[in-house]
Amino acid sequence: MKRINRVYLVRHGQINGYENFPVYGHTEVDLTEIGILQMQQVAERLRFAEIGAIYSSVLRRSAAGARLIARYHDVLVHFLSELKEICFGDWEGLTLAEIRKNFPDELTKRQADLVNYQPPGEGESVGRFSERIAKIYDRILLEQEGKDIVIVAHGAVNRVILCKALGLDMVNMFNIQQDYGCLNVIDYFTDSRVVKLVNG
Repeated sequence: MKRINRVYLVRHGQINGYENFPVYGHTEVDLTEIGILQMQQVAERLRFAEIGAIYSSVLRRSAAGARLIARYHDVLVHFLSELKEICFGDWEGLTLAEIRKNFPDELTKRQADLVNYQPPGEGESVGRFSERIAKIYDRILLEQEGKDIVIVAHGAVNRVILCKALGLDMVNMFNIQQDYGCLNVIDYFTDSRVVKLVNG
């Protein structure tokens, strides 16, 4: 069975303020020294892979990692706004504790309907977000048919892609762990796909 694509799906490294469980979404934030080291380790793991294309979210925390990986490969990095993390609206920049304190009713609504709930302040619902990610992901696979691809993105972005590959409903997306600096590997064939590694 001929492999069409292999996707190396990476989550960005550890970010400043991580210890407070921040909700950054579209908010810009930099990697910690550990986060940079995590991405250097991923770059080393992929050093001898035959990479045909590298894609990244435009947000700094992912873009920094993509540039580190690209040092070992003679390909351009495509920075795409469509690969941004989910937008949390008025929750952007808050910690989980602050959201629980200031938006308890909203959290209850979210727990009752994860896929369709939209955070206040024009945040993105999981349903709308997953459609955004699926659309750009399908385009990437089509554009890079026959190549092995690196995508450096975010926790929720990766979970959508993994749910899609595993045939899971988006209500299950947060059952998939995505640590800072983790690597996932998905192989695509003519009529099937195999998830070879999750949160590695």
